[in-house]
Amino acid sequence: MSKTLYDKIWQSHLINEQDDGTSLIYIDRHLVHEVTSPQAFEGLRLSNRKVNSPKRTLAVADHNVPTLDRELGIKEEDSRIQVEELDKNVEEFQIPYFNMNDTRQGIVHVIGPEQGFTQPGMTIVCGDSHTATHGAFGSLAFGIGTSEVEHVLATQTLIQKKAMNMLVNINGNLDKIVTSKDLILYIIGKIGTAGGTGCVIEYSGNALKNMSMESRMTICNMSIEAGARAGMIAPDDITFNYLYEKPMAPKNEDWDKAVNWWKTLPSDSGAKFDKIVDIDATKVTQTVTWGTSPEEVVSIDGTVPNPDKISDEVKQNKIKRSIEYMGLFAGQKISDVEINTVFIGSCTNSRIEDIRSAAEIIKGKKVNKNVRAMIVPGSGLVKKQAEEEGLDEIFKNSGFEWREPGCSMCLAMNADKLNEGDRCASTSNRNFEGRQGKGGRTHLVSPEIAAASAITGKLTDPRDVV
Repeated sequence: MSKTLYDKIWQSHLINEQDDGTSLIYIDRHLVHEVTSPQAFEGLRLSNRKVNSPKRTLAVADHNVPTLDRELGIKEEDSRIQVEELDKNVEEFQIPYFNMNDTRQGIVHVIGPEQGFTQPGMTIVCGDSHTATHGAFGSLAFGIGTSEVEHVLATQTLIQKKAMNMLVNINGNLDKIVTSKDLILYIIGKIGTAGGTGCVIEYSGNALKNMSMESRMTICNMSIEAGARAGMIAPDDITFNYLYEKPMAPKNEDWDKAVNWWKTLPSDSGAKFDKIVDIDATKVTQTVTWGTSPEEVVSIDGTVPNPDKISDEVKQNKIKRSIEYMGLFAGQKISDVEINTVFIGSCTNSRIEDIRSAAEIIKGKKVNKNVRAMIVPGSGLVKKQAEEEGLDEIFKNSGFEWREPGCSMCLAMNADKLNEGDRCASTSNRNFEGRQGKGGRTHLVSPEIAAASAITGKLTDPRDVV
């Protein structure tokens, strides 16, 4: 019987299945950070349990860490306490850990892949919704809650029900100016934030074949914003080349064995999908969000929609609410929308490829006098590589703040926040009300658009500043 990529991974990790579909599956890799783990570790203590497989777990501090003046420590008390608790917990339970001052430290969904901790065919979980990022490697990766974090720590298993299979076919080739961030925003705009509900999405098609791992990770990262349980892309030579000689990847004969198995993972011809969506790659444009939901998108040369032209009353009211919160008006040109903040970072767009792309746009230019712009590398290793390539100097000379790695302004759990009324061109993944700070307004964009917008002080097509 023909199987999908998801079917193959699920069945190879299935320990037990009840009549109602409730299943126990084995978990290969568990990523831990400071926000969703304290209660889980306390639960282990109270029940006098140990961590089942410490070497299958990797911990990092990322959400609450400062991205400036790190040597001075963490000033915000709540953030400091959470990081200190993680320090204590990983030491007590003997879990591998990249602490705040470790060169390898960074955003949990950046360090997993770059260390080779993430591999094809694995089940990977983390107490963070954007764990879907790791699906770019042909793994089943998804976020879990704190009680589930404890369950995985104690048993290396998880209780789940199998999701439906959904296929998103991206047919044809993307225009050279269109990025993977544009693509996933466009897809979410087409299917909506509930389009993938109850499903694991597999992305396929010509547009993906030559796409880098960094770009694939961006796509899978935002599968959650489409309502999906996870996003996946079948592994191929690009995947294998990325992982080769990564610190935690298989070595020598084990590598050859692993690759031979990884090559069996792609969905079989004739595999059944419960839902199929076709995307015409030639119609994908540079895409930004205008509203307070990832599905509220428009082309960079488009306009804010007019709610009066929407017949559905629920949708009409939703658009009115978004327009009001965002301080826009119907018919307003997106390219006329002024911003005062630019954030390049997050688990969506903070890898070396993202930084290079932004640097290419900003090189030799200056940040607009009315804009505060920051760039936050996804890990210490990304930061180091960028500095070796001289990219940090490009940003600093332009007026960007060059920061230490961390989640930063993506979710405002640290010192990096928008003030009320601030408007940000952000390479992150969520634009909900208050996501980046109370009263802050967020436009999700690619690194290229973010860099161009920093120069002009408006949401800008990168071609207009080159």
